[in-house]
Amino acid sequence: MQDKIERVLISREEIQAKIAELGEQISKDYAGKNLQLICVLKGAVVFLADLMRQISVPVEIDFMAVSSYGADTKTSGIVRILKDLEGSIAHKHCLIVEDIIDSGLTLKYLKENLESRQPASVKIVTLLDKPERRRVNITPDYCGFTIPDEFVVGYGLDFAEQYRSLPDICVLAE
Repeated sequence: MQDKIERVLISREEIQAKIAELGEQISKDYAGKNLQLICVLKGAVVFLADLMRQISVPVEIDFMAVSSYGADTKTSGIVRILKDLEGSIAHKHCLIVEDIIDSGLTLKYLKENLESRQPASVKIVTLLDKPERRRVNITPDYCGFTIPDEFVVGYGLDFAEQYRSLPDICVLAE
């Protein structure tokens, strides 16, 4: 598996430091509010686990699974909900926890879908953002790292279900 890794883009230490910063800012912004974290499976689960431990306000968590990639490195542009939320988000402050924003198609669809459910608010936190790949107008409210247009794996991100367990964010060799 390691022979397919070109290089480490973001180290585990950099990731943890950034998550601590994000948790502190989110805690300030949601002070006095209950927060519903909505984790986008599967990639964001590692980020969610570390992030929620850095947030000092009460949090509830729920999960959604959506797909626009399959086993490819490029989005198909067609978003499918594979697993929906278990509970209602009406009147709740929701924060979508995403691993990476690439084209933005999946996240735009997801945000609009959640906003139609009458939450108090819907914001986005992403660990990684690739703005040069954006095909729709969507911007995260909280962002860990802006990265170049390279295919990355590790820290929950995969290629064909491989590499999720790597502790660093790495560039996959072509």
